[in-house]
Amino acid sequence: MATAPDRLLLRLEWKVVRRLDGRLQGAHRTTYRGSGIDFTGLRAYADGDDARHIDWNVTARLDEPHVRVFTEDRELTVWLVLDRSASMAAGRPGRGKHDVLAELALVLTRLFGRGGNRVGALLFDTGMLRVVPPGTSRRHALRIGAELERTAGSRGGSTTDLAEMLDAAGRLARRRALIVVLSDFIGDGDWERSLQRLARRHEVVALRIVDTADDVLPEAGLIVVEDAETGEQLVVDSADPLLRVRFREAVDDRDARLAAGMRRAGVPVHRVDTDRDLAEALVEVVARTRDRAT
Repeated sequence: MATAPDRLLLRLEWKVVRRLDGRLQGAHRTTYRGSGIDFTGLRAYADGDDARHIDWNVTARLDEPHVRVFTEDRELTVWLVLDRSASMAAGRPGRGKHDVLAELALVLTRLFGRGGNRVGALLFDTGMLRVVPPGTSRRHALRIGAELERTAGSRGGSTTDLAEMLDAAGRLARRRALIVVLSDFIGDGDWERSLQRLARRHEVVALRIVDTADDVLPEAGLIVVEDAETGEQLVVDSADPLLRVRFREAVDDRDARLAAGMRRAGVPVHRVDTDRDLAEALVEVVARTRDRAT
């Protein structure tokens, strides 16, 4: 009998991965660089060679200029950093932020894996929950799906330390990698320096998952407002004009600070709304990343 991750992956392979395969064929190879440049040997210096590649020790020993030869590794190692904190539980049943995160994680794992690239995952809330080492197979994607399902109930009242989440990703990815952070970026901590450190060593892309409840205060009279991270509750009058103005200002300030922090770190951030078609959202992410690279 198929497991829940297997059923989800089958649905995504039919509805999303199949649609994206043709449209994104080779996109990750042109949009995202490989994992690095590897030293493969030495040869005698020739006119036009980059002088920065001269091996001075060998040159002195042989009394003839020699240069180091490098080859570019075109295969990517991809790390998915997956936010499993309490705020990710927001949204309507079956299409909340954690549902969209799971779908994105499985689709990205299959798309990169089918291209021969290795994909690993770090699941995080207040601390590291699970690490799935990089792999390529469909079974590997199911393992990531199983870990997402296993950690689905572990988020009650947890506050994300975004800085620690990013630092943990840096400790895991020892070689240059593509790191995709999937989160709503609601949490504690001064994360900007951690993001800058990560982006200096790796290529980093942020997918910010947003639900309508993150941005809009419903007009429903007296309502209970709950802090999605801490669980603290407060009864407010949602029709109060002053409250609505302050809520809008808080949302705008949050978005501006997030955008500014990402910009200073040189990290592209892409908004993925929970009611958005997943394939269309990913095509847009790749198109925007291509535009940024040119």
